[in-house]
Amino acid sequence: MTLRTLIPEISVVSLAYLAAFIVTFEILMPVQALFFPEFSSRASLLFLPHGVRVLSAWLLGWRSVLALLPGVVIVFVYFAGLGALAPSRLAGIAIAVTVPAACFYLLRRIGWDLRPAPGRNPCWICIMTAGLLISFFTSPLTNYALGSGLEDYVAYLIGDVFGLFFLMLILMLIFRLLRRSEPGPAGRHCSGL
Repeated sequence: MTLRTLIPEISVVSLAYLAAFIVTFEILMPVQALFFPEFSSRASLLFLPHGVRVLSAWLLGWRSVLALLPGVVIVFVYFAGLGALAPSRLAGIAIAVTVPAACFYLLRRIGWDLRPAPGRNPCWICIMTAGLLISFFTSPLTNYALGSGLEDYVAYLIGDVFGLFFLMLILMLIFRLLRRSEPGPAGRHCSGL
């Protein structure tokens, strides 16, 4: 790990986290409020940043902790201002950036190695399962640290799972479109979906 590789990783992952946060809280949350006006929790039922946490931990391992940290800190400061320095919120930041990498590490230690490797296709259902497992840990730990109730735990869990699923779906569609737009044999572009 060199500074030359770490800076682009931090930039890409933190910007992706911030972009997912903006889409979630500036676009999806207002729509959620329209469809579920009685839902009092501030948790998103489609939390795209969880997908960024899971995919960065899958791709980068422990380096994802550093890559996620600036984006997660900015989000906490956006919501809490200087209150982001409160011990409960610092614990929330630590949970958000460390639990995904720790889960992938523990899964590898017990024999379920999901890391990308040359010649091995990603097991997307396995990554979704790992994301669910990560959410099972982050949701109660975050709720405990922030003093939230059971309704928030369930909302975090739902939001994490749906957020990861839809982020992965969006990325797969984007990659499929990119592959189809690549020049084929004799310089022709592939067309269609």
